[in-house]
This record gives sequence, C-alpha cells and structure tokens, in this order.
Amino acid sequence: MRWQFLILIFGLFSLQQARAQSSPSFYLSKTITGDINDFTVDNSGNIYILSKNNQLKKLDANGDSIAVYNAVNMYGDIYSIDVSNPLKILLYYKDFTTIVEVDRLLRTLATIDLRNQGIFQVRAVGLAYDNNIWIYDELDAKLKRIGDDGSVIDQTTDFRQLFDSVPDPSVIIDQNELVYLYDINKGLYVFDHYGTLKKKLSFTGWHDFNVIDKSIFGHDEEYFFKYQLGQLDVQKEPIPAAYSAALKIKITRSAIYVLKKNMIELYLPH
Repeated sequence: MRWQFLILIFGLFSLQQARAQSSPSFYLSKTITGDINDFTVDNSGNIYILSKNNQLKKLDANGDSIAVYNAVNMYGDIYSIDVSNPLKILLYYKDFTTIVEVDRLLRTLATIDLRNQGIFQVRAVGLAYDNNIWIYDELDAKLKRIGDDGSVIDQTTDFRQLFDSVPDPSVIIDQNELVYLYDINKGLYVFDHYGTLKKKLSFTGWHDFNVIDKSIFGHDEEYFFKYQLGQLDVQKEPIPAAYSAALKIKITRSAIYVLKKNMIELYLPH
C-alpha cells in the first residue's frame, strides 16, 4: 500500500499540471448520489453517509449498502463522526454533549453523556490510541482522555496557563503517537500522549484538516496544502477545476473523495 500512498500524494500535487495532459493523474471512478449532507471514509474505503435528517448509512468501497443507523435526532444533529477504528465509531452530538459509540454494523455499543461528568462544553472529539476517547473541555480549557463510561483517565494542564490565547479546536486526530488539535482561526497544536506540547503551527484557514502518517493536509478556497512534520515549508497547489463547487474534500491513502450537492465523487490515481 505504500506505493499507492506515494502515487496519491505526488499525484495530488501535480494535478494542476496534469489537467493539460491527455491522461490526468486522477480519474473519476464513481459517483454516489442521494440525500447526502456529510460523509467520511475509513481506512478500508467504507463510506459513511449522513443525510439531512441524520440517518447514517455505511457503504462498502463499491458503494453497496452495509448498514444503517436510524436513531434519528435522538440527541439532536450529529456534529462529527470518527471512523478511525471501524469497530468503534464515535458519533458526537454537540447540542447534548453526548457521544454514541457504534460497531461496524452501526449498532450502539455505549452512550456517554458528558454532562454526567460535569463536562458541558465540547466541540472536538476523537478516538485515542488506546481506544479511549479524546475530548477538549472548553470550560476547563483542557485536553482530556476519557473512558467508555465518561470518566476522566488523564488530562493536560489548563491551556490558559500554556497559551496567551486559548485555542478552540474543532478537530482532534490521534496519529503515530501524536495528538493533533486544529483550530481554524489559531492554527495547529501538536501534543504527545502525555499532554506535552510538541509543536504549534500557524496554519489557519484550512478546511477538511486531516493527518495521514506524518503528513498534514488541508485546503482553502483556492489551494491544497500539505505539510510534512519536520520540514520547513508548506507545499501548495491550486485546486483543480474538477473539484469546483466542492462542499468537502476527503484525502485518503488511496483516493480523493469530493462532496458536491447531493453527490460524492470518487477519484482514483491512474
């Protein structure tokens, strides 16, 4: 799979030049249409589609239906979905500060009402390296690791003691022994699993933030961005015309998924 990853990454940043060639680096492989408000993709290529009324569908890599989660509006709107571990998927309902864990067939495993633990304001939720859960408690200004019962296992120092301006991350990603917190207005904060700040990067205004191995991806309205930890410069390339009108762009190890109005386009490398 390593060669596929390299083709994808180098192909992504040559797309602009490839548009002028007769054989582009990526081709449109599949289009999925329907009531699609949001989506995400796991490491096996399974696609999770969220409809406007909060129905969650799981499709395999061929677009065939595998499972449906129908607990529609039980806790309000689904705010975020973490499929880092397809056997333990996290559905976060921000309005009720509630996390629902579901299995690979979207059956409920556990429900965590964070308010029962005195946690009332959380925007960022992500699966931890040990299958526990990272949350950022906005009122305490702390990154916390909690168990399936909601109890706090570990937490960082109060961020108000670490930073002049406290971050308000919307994304938490645990990857390769590092935890990434992304705030679109303040940038990227990288911690180790012990809560020690390793790096702060002023990458603001990035949408669809993602981490693959030690490469960081995002985009604004005009450019794709890629940054490799340890390097000095950020790579950027204009977003191809084929991705115009995109509502969301998901870069994975082997494909690029583009959400447009009520459709997902799947692009594969040649």
